[in-house]
Amino acid sequence: MNRKNHLYGITMVAGAAWAAWLAGCAVETVGTAGPPTLAGAEYPVISDGVGRAITWENKTGAPGAGGKERDGRKGSPAIKRIRPSETVTLMDVDGPGMIRHIWITIPNRSPNQLRNLILRMYWDKEASPSVEVPLGDFFGTAHGRVACDEKGQPVHFASAWTTEPNGRAFNCFFPMPFDSHAKITVENDTGEDSKAFFFQIDYELMPRLPAHAGRFHAQFRRQNPTIEKQDYVILDNVRGPGMYVGTVIGVRALGPHWWGEGELKMYMDGDTTYPTICGTGSEDYFNAGWGMLLYQTPYHGCTLLLKNDFFKEACVSMYRWHVLDPVRFRKSLKVTIQQIGYNKGLYERSDDWCSTAYWYQFEPHNPFPPLPDREARIAGLIEPAKETK
Repeated sequence: MNRKNHLYGITMVAGAAWAAWLAGCAVETVGTAGPPTLAGAEYPVISDGVGRAITWENKTGAPGAGGKERDGRKGSPAIKRIRPSETVTLMDVDGPGMIRHIWITIPNRSPNQLRNLILRMYWDKEASPSVEVPLGDFFGTAHGRVACDEKGQPVHFASAWTTEPNGRAFNCFFPMPFDSHAKITVENDTGEDSKAFFFQIDYELMPRLPAHAGRFHAQFRRQNPTIEKQDYVILDNVRGPGMYVGTVIGVRALGPHWWGEGELKMYMDGDTTYPTICGTGSEDYFNAGWGMLLYQTPYHGCTLLLKNDFFKEACVSMYRWHVLDPVRFRKSLKVTIQQIGYNKGLYERSDDWCSTAYWYQFEPHNPFPPLPDREARIAGLIEPAKETK
């Protein structure tokens, strides 16, 4: 099968599974008979929702207001310039409704831009964001890089929830319900201009949300370097009920030998010393085995595996979507992964780890830890010749 047909097959499989998952994406509360469905998810059932889209030409998603500039002849399709330290609002609408799709592309897809353009999302007028993640990491690839082949050349990335066609554009299909209000912003913390920021946010307005619809959350972390014998924390201090639906992990190995023997652990509903869910190894959590190679499936894969003159050791990015196996919790959730390697036996080690965790819960959410600053986010990811640009 050639590459084109293979990617088409992945997309078709992902679409079918995605439709099935949507039927259970609302959060179930204690005492309910089963997880209610989100309105309109049971395609092709016709719901009471109405479609809308926000672009820089139609900033409010108003009906009959798309493409009005220059008499509809492509007047202002992009944000021409986002200045350093500037925050631009992409979406600011009242609900009830649900975001179905977000598309973004920028011409400068350098690590500095992908790691230091910060997406934030706020539901129902909360003061603190439910999503706070660098642009590249949010869409499924770590280290400020798009999916690449062994030579570092961009390739297609096609998964159930996020895609990067040709490494040139970013898509996500997480359903994002909101009741009274939805706000999405992008902050330019690159230290340089970000030019020609194209985007489209597709959503629907509806009379009401199901009573138990959870709100979408995503959180970024980085620890460089990790501390020996201390598990890397992917997510902590989450209040239930809710469901954990995905992880993107980036590893920049700081020493030789295999880095990935650590077990991923999920401490749920009061677990203390030992978790309820514990895996068997780092690559095992991503449904691989015996090391890591480049691969893509709708639900799990490795999109980056670099080793060159700059990256002396492996620079890896992996994703795991819990589409058919969401991890439901009632009271609390903490997710960690051990820092254990192998070289003629297991040993504790220290590397550079980053992660984005995705989950649904009811609002309000507990405060997020402070987002790492620009220096901490980008350290070690830009080639020395480009750091003085």
